[in-house]
Amino acid sequence: MIVQRSFNLMPTVVKNLLIINGLMFFGMYSIETTFGIDITRWLGLYFPLSDSFLPVQLVSHMFMHGNLGHIFSNMIMLWFLGSAMENYWGPKRFLIYYLLTGLGASALQIGVNFLEYIQLSSALDASAIEQITRDGADLIRRNYNYTNPDWGALNRLLNVPMVGASGAVFGVLLAFGMTFPNQVIYLNFFFPIKAKYFVIGYGLLELYNGFAISNSGVAHFAHLGGMLFGYLLIRKWKREMYL
Repeated sequence: MIVQRSFNLMPTVVKNLLIINGLMFFGMYSIETTFGIDITRWLGLYFPLSDSFLPVQLVSHMFMHGNLGHIFSNMIMLWFLGSAMENYWGPKRFLIYYLLTGLGASALQIGVNFLEYIQLSSALDASAIEQITRDGADLIRRNYNYTNPDWGALNRLLNVPMVGASGAVFGVLLAFGMTFPNQVIYLNFFFPIKAKYFVIGYGLLELYNGFAISNSGVAHFAHLGGMLFGYLLIRKWKREMYL
């Protein structure tokens, strides 16, 4: 890997990712408040078997966020960790890594969703699935859902999109921990912990939450997917370096 000797506090790719995410968020908010149109219906990532799925969503969802807290937490991590990695790798490699881990995060989440879909489909008859597919999106938009747990779960799976840069950001977190394992990170700006232990602990927490907490509204397996694909990509690059 190419080590960059100078350090830029706001490197090019990170800066542009921050700008794009910010513009998308405020554009989404402005369009919704002015025209009552929720553009996440087109740009958020829907389950591929949903009628609302579009291939472009595989990329566009990485630049959409649900609320101010969501985008703030992702962007502060992107700036803090991504700046270090872009300075270390350079802009081209960092951008490739960011986009591929974001796509990898989506792939793992979709794979988990397919398993859930198979399980729910076996528990419901064809008429129920048809009704959920036809009418469920309207209930979601009106902040309602079916009282039957299986109906509600399938409705969320088909009609609630995934948004956010979290998968790619978790990939960046993994890269930081692998590259600077002994760098001290301060939790809540106070508690010091080495990066390698922080990454391991966060990964285990996401794995636990992915299995233990259902319907939380957080795509825990997407976070794990970003870390997993990040690990595989870094290992690939390291092998190529020694060939």
